[in-house]
Amino acid sequence: MFETIVIATDGSESVRRAVDVALDLADRFDAEVHCLYVVDEGDVASSPERLRDEMQDALVERGEEAIDEVRESTDRDVVTAIKEGHPPSVIDEYARNVDADVVALGTRGRHGENRFLIGSVAERVVRTCPIPVLTVRQLAADEGEDELTGTPEMG
Repeated sequence: MFETIVIATDGSESVRRAVDVALDLADRFDAEVHCLYVVDEGDVASSPERLRDEMQDALVERGEEAIDEVRESTDRDVVTAIKEGHPPSVIDEYARNVDADVVALGTRGRHGENRFLIGSVAERVVRTCPIPVLTVRQLAADEGEDELTGTPEMG
């Protein structure tokens, strides 16, 4: 079912669970794993001109650390890439180029009474990517995971 899985990461804690779920899928289906970090060109462009090179370097370094975290989370080989651009567009293009079966990414959710706000990058990828997208939210402090199913359970 899944031969190629792309994990889009920004290195944040909110992506950690998505990485775990995607790697579990890769193990279950013996899928090839790609890990993608996108340096947001908007973040670089919005910084003061004299700091842009430093900002670019810092974001690339953050990407390398994020990718290393994914690599350290599995015994599988992980194909990695750091790209620059508009994150939703780059994720879409990368996934199509590697003929991915699914793109996994985290959401930056905010708990509220019957409200859930998906992160802007995740929302855009879900809306525009022609490849199936698996979004995984980070659990709230009062939630745990059911050990058998990996689904949230209230604690």
